[in-house]
Amino acid sequence: MSAENTSETKPMITAAEVEEKLLRGPFHQWLGLKVVSVGDGEIELTATWRPEWVVNAERGYVHGGILATLIDLTADWALVSKTGRGVPTVDLRVDYHRAAMQGDLTAKGKVVKFGGTLSVAEAQVLDSEGRLLASGRGVYMTATPK
Repeated sequence: MSAENTSETKPMITAAEVEEKLLRGPFHQWLGLKVVSVGDGEIELTATWRPEWVVNAERGYVHGGILATLIDLTADWALVSKTGRGVPTVDLRVDYHRAAMQGDLTAKGKVVKFGGTLSVAEAQVLDSEGRLLASGRGVYMTATPK
């Protein structure tokens, strides 16, 4: 994959570098996040199953907020190959496709449009069998902080 962006060519950030930045946040640590891969405007993460994710003990499915969180942070961190950092969420939409049951989750994100001030990225959350659980799209503030 090319490491070019709209303003300059820069070295590609590695999965290990992204994971180190991502796991500075205690919430991300709690989610059990691991960075599988990072490409030009793309990222793949895994989240390690936690029983605290369950919202309905009788049926055993995961709270939608966990899936929304994974959509948001995966789309956000798909922008890291362009920005070198996580960025604030401006707007987010999530669609739920099926209930998430016990098991680790995979989240894949990609940049749709990279801009100097606002950018758009999307993500999907999949179960351990590759079934689509949730998808979404977010708008993120990518302007350089002052």
